[in-house]
Amino acid sequence: MLKSLQIEPEKCTGCLQCEMACSYEATGLFNPAKSRIKVFTFHEEGRFVPYTCTQCEEAWCMHACPVEAIVVNQATGAKEVLEDICVGCKVCTVACPFGTINYVQDTKVVAKCDLCGGDPECPKACPTDAITYVDADHTGLERMRAHAAQS
Repeated sequence: MLKSLQIEPEKCTGCLQCEMACSYEATGLFNPAKSRIKVFTFHEEGRFVPYTCTQCEEAWCMHACPVEAIVVNQATGAKEVLEDICVGCKVCTVACPFGTINYVQDTKVVAKCDLCGGDPECPKACPTDAITYVDADHTGLERMRAHAAQS
């Protein structure tokens, strides 16, 4: 059974522990700028919304890649970037409707959430359970759209 990240923004306090855990797992550095999950701050409302790749079933980033550097990990369902194949053209960054795949200046390739190989760090680091790793049937694009419509 595939699992995915479920994000409940109403529980987020903006502590950025998810960003710290992600950046450390991905790069070995505690640096939120290098995180593959971001916490968007709505300053006037005092709200925080974590967001990352939703591992879309119809992954536009994957279809847009001219060198087929984004592939599906059959074990986790994550769309993963093959860094040794990626040419850094950034077409996938334009194709992603959520802006969750980014060009990394240091490596000259793109990076996105890969679910940490099936054991994501962000839910473990979240003290309020705003991010959980659940059965994939409990999350998805429609839930994200419904939340966006409330904003």
